[in-house]
This record gives sequence, C-alpha cells and structure tokens, in this order.
Amino acid sequence: MLQHRVITNNAYTSWFSQGRQNLGQIKAFIIQFSVFSNQFLLAQMNKMINADSLESMRSSKEILANEIGVRFKSKKDKTTDEIYGSTDGSVENSTFRFDSAHFEWIYAIARELGLNFDEIGKARQGTESTRFFCDELFRLYGGDNYQLSQSASFAIENWAAAGFWKELITGFDLFNRNNSMHLPLGFFIWHDRIESQHAEHTQEELEELYFTHEIDEEGFLLNGNTMLDAVDVFWNGLDEQRRELSVNH
Repeated sequence: MLQHRVITNNAYTSWFSQGRQNLGQIKAFIIQFSVFSNQFLLAQMNKMINADSLESMRSSKEILANEIGVRFKSKKDKTTDEIYGSTDGSVENSTFRFDSAHFEWIYAIARELGLNFDEIGKARQGTESTRFFCDELFRLYGGDNYQLSQSASFAIENWAAAGFWKELITGFDLFNRNNSMHLPLGFFIWHDRIESQHAEHTQEELEELYFTHEIDEEGFLLNGNTMLDAVDVFWNGLDEQRRELSVNH
C-alpha cells in the first residue's frame, strides 16, 4: 500500500513545486482543494458516527472539531500559533475560533486571489475527478465497516505524511516571489507539521486493531489501495486541468 504511485510519484505536486504556475492554475488548485477540504468534513463526521468504540469516536471527534475551528491545546508543543494553535495535544478544554477553521485558512488565500466566498468549497465547483475522490472518501474513509474504514484512514494519513505538503509550500513560496504576492500559507504549513503525527497515531490505531480483532488482511489492503486510487484520480485531474490552463494553451 505504501508503495502506491500517489505516495511515491505525484506528478502534479512535483510540477507544482517548481513554481511555474500561472494565476489561473493557482486559482483552479485552490478551488479544487477547497472542495476537498469541505467535503472531508462529511467523511470525518461519518467516520465518527460509525466508530466501533468510544475511544475511536473521540479520536475522530478530535480531528473534526479541529477542522471546524477548535485548536489543539498542548503545553509541550512549541509550534503553537495565535491563530493556528498547536499541532499537538487535544481539543479538550480548548477554544473555538471562527478564524481557526481550516476552510477559513483556505478562504484567506482565495481572497488574495480575487475569489469570492461563493466561488470555493461547494461540491458543484468540483471537477469530475475531485467529486469522485470526495465520494470515495465518504464511502471508504467514512464507511460503516469500521475495520475497512481504518484501512482507508491508514492510507489517507500515510499519503498526507509522504511529503506533498512540502512540495506545495515550495511551489507557493516561488509563486509568491515570482509574482510579488503574499498568499498566506498557514493552511499548508500547519498541515505539513501535523501530518507526521497523524500518521504515527494511525499506525498506533492499526496496531491496536490488528492485535485485538480478527483482521481481513486482504480486504484491508484492497480497501486501502482503492482509497489511494481515488486520491490518485484527484491529483491526476488537477494535472490535466493545469495543462489546459497552461500559458501555451
């Protein structure tokens, strides 16, 4: 599963990191990523509802609450930011802030690009490939078979921890420099910091699942790879879209 091409060879993020995007390509990316970000809330909600234990439900609640604006609170984490909060700890006894919602971080970028609120985040604004990915995320990651849902979670978190965030940050930094812009990159920087922790927690959940339940290993691997196939569809769709929006088109 961890050798899937979307983890080892993401053509879109590799191109993005070169910083050669035009304005249309950047706008298109932000729109599609905002759709994914909003639709992820539905998948995470469903994953929470279908949890097989109180502990699993709380784990899913942590992620969902943080996504909508409850910051993680930790005394140990030195990367705490006034708006973005900590990348460690818990939402327990923490503070909700509207501007700490992940979607609002994306909206801050969209505004700088001249995009209005009603131009981002809606399912209808997604391309066919983006909508397919979101549908599969809801079906697999948020599915009612929690064991298979965990396989999709394992796949998603290891994809997210594989380094594509760093490629996006590099590309945005170059775009800002090349175009004398100041797009706020907190959304991407914060996620880059936290995803390695998510992958570690998912590994712990996998170990607990493996040693306390009878595992359908074939189904686990099949479901995880199916989830990664859907992730691949998303990025391939972005790659096709950026080619259509290229300067030479």
